[in-house]
Amino acid sequence: MQLDEKKLAKLSTTNQMLDEKYGIEGTEFRAKFDAKALAWYYGTLLKERRRELKLTQREVAEKVGREQTYIARVEKGKVDLQLSSFFRIAAVLGIQLVPSFVSI
Repeated sequence: MQLDEKKLAKLSTTNQMLDEKYGIEGTEFRAKFDAKALAWYYGTLLKERRRELKLTQREVAEKVGREQTYIARVEKGKVDLQLSSFFRIAAVLGIQLVPSFVSI
């Protein structure tokens, strides 16, 4: 099967679609979208690991000293998660984070 270069050229890239829907990078609306997307991504990572370990949200919450509803909101990406809280939850789930600081 051969790809049709003309059809491919008409396709939008993911960045173009994001620019159209949420504004270009650097705009306030795009920054809010990016923050929500990251919160959802990190929450999903934590939820998948918790499930791998066969832990309930309540069990994780007890180990980090928070309410079960807080863990639920974290997993849904509905919380502005502080770095310290993320590290505590990650540690309970056996996730070791090694920071790498790089100039961008």
